Amino acid sequence: MTTHLHESSDSSPRHAVLFPGQGVQRPGMGEPWRDTESWELVESVSRASGFDVAELLLTAGQETLSRTDHAQISVFTASLLAWSELRRQETDTRVVAVAGHSLGEYTALVAAGVLSVADGAWLVGERGRAMAEVARRRPGGMAAVMGGGIDEVSALVDTFREEGADLWVANHNSPQQTVIAGSRTAIDAAAARAAESGLRYSVLPVTAACHSPYMEPASAALRRALELTHFAAGVLPVVANVDARAHYGGSQWQELSTRQLVSRVRWVESLTTLHEELDCTDFLDIGPGGTLAGLARRALPGVPAHKYGVPTSARVRVPVAA
Repeated sequence: MTTHLHESSDSSPRHAVLFPGQGVQRPGMGEPWRDTESWELVESVSRASGFDVAELLLTAGQETLSRTDHAQISVFTASLLAWSELRRQETDTRVVAVAGHSLGEYTALVAAGVLSVADGAWLVGERGRAMAEVARRRPGGMAAVMGGGIDEVSALVDTFREEGADLWVANHNSPQQTVIAGSRTAIDAAAARAAESGLRYSVLPVTAACHSPYMEPASAALRRALELTHFAAGVLPVVANVDARAHYGGSQWQELSTRQLVSRVRWVESLTTLHEELDCTDFLDIGPGGTLAGLARRALPGVPAHKYGVPTSARVRVPVAA
């Protein structure tokens, strides 16, 4: 459903824009954007990243998109297209801060003016390749644990770690959803113990233990790319995954982005920071899927959270290169 955001100037909502991470990709997700003026971004991202992004967004099947490197550059680009169209079409929308879930943090940095499109695309490409290589060399797994709070899930994880298992809290997504990551053996074993505690448990269709120490080699590889990247001052605050604090631009993002690969995504805390410290009154989920709007509604009941889509009547058809 398309959300129109025009409001009067002084009383307009203070929007926080949220960008999704890997996992929301689907075949054909670029189709809604191919006839918009923003589609020219696809060529820029392709050149900078080394991927044929148009093919990934328009014709690639689910198996192709399930690859970590393909998924990440595809979601990054689709989210960037949506952001570009929001800024082009909904000029009265008052955006005061941004945040991105995992991979989405790179889209947020581009949206905030901290990274150029080319640098953001290059980093996402390098990040995806490094993570895919780690997953190939040291496969892992992830699972969503639902029905219990972060303290209960952390206690479950601590029990396994005391027994010598490789298991960590990876994402705190909502008051009732926490994602854990670690070895495949530990992920499978945790299912039975979670059930004993009355928790729901869903193994995710991934082969990597993201946001855990398993990603140390990828983090080191990414750091080398980050050190070659210019981080500008930016025009909007970005709430970082690793500490749930608002940051502007600058070289601090080299350290924040390096840590992000091996650290917990503090998403509930990030949403709280956006609402309570940055005074964001509305949340806007931009990009494929609508997961982040749902998480925001569960984390902050009563605070409006919407999914943005291109207004059909506002589309401008432009030629698309063959």
